[in-house]
Amino acid sequence: MLILGSFGTVERPDYRVKKIVLDAGHGGKDPGTSGAHSKEKDIALDVVLKLGKIINEYLPDVEVIYTRKGDTYPEVYKRAELANKEGADLFISIHANWVSNPQIRGTETYVMGLHKTQANLNVAMRENSVINLEENSKENYDGFDPNSPESYILFSLAQNAYVNNSLMLAENVEKQFGERAGRKSRGVKSAGFLVLWQTSMPSILVETGYLSNEREERELNDELVQTYIASGIYRAFRDYKSEIESMN
Repeated sequence: MLILGSFGTVERPDYRVKKIVLDAGHGGKDPGTSGAHSKEKDIALDVVLKLGKIINEYLPDVEVIYTRKGDTYPEVYKRAELANKEGADLFISIHANWVSNPQIRGTETYVMGLHKTQANLNVAMRENSVINLEENSKENYDGFDPNSPESYILFSLAQNAYVNNSLMLAENVEKQFGERAGRKSRGVKSAGFLVLWQTSMPSILVETGYLSNEREERELNDELVQTYIASGIYRAFRDYKSEIESMN
């Protein structure tokens, strides 16, 4: 017996970027790096809260989730764990930089990957060293030693399925910084950041400037400059969201 059936077309629902996790680096017992008058943890939180407010106002369809909204310290793995648990479409971690040369200034946006220069490795080692403040860090990070260059070999073996989208967003951010937000862009870079490695979505880490540079530290503590930085990241995210959704 021949059975004739009709098969309807199953349409895949359009993909929408509708949930973003914003991570203010450091916090609580971990001040991050410090300038002459300020701490990285405070600047990161100020920028994150401004960025979240702008997204809520201009993209109300996007849910904004914060890893912290006050002076607290969520462990690094818990930040990534939160993003994964929430099924976030994007993860953005905000930081401020420091280097021994006080003349260096500018923004840098990182994606997860193998460092290409010693300077990139130094930034990752400094940011990752916060796990030494955590209890059971050896267990939580599979024995990873943030101060050992050999530990970073594991990042060369990691296949990041989200690297293209992460690069797209990172390039948008640095373009906005350099062309619209009045910042000196030092470009897009890659390095082995634990918080990016453990997230299961496109992720970037933004270094908003150098607290070791007197001028830039002063600017990073200025409310208006913080708003410009947050607005630049917002526009980069808006354009990324539009481009990704247009692929539907």
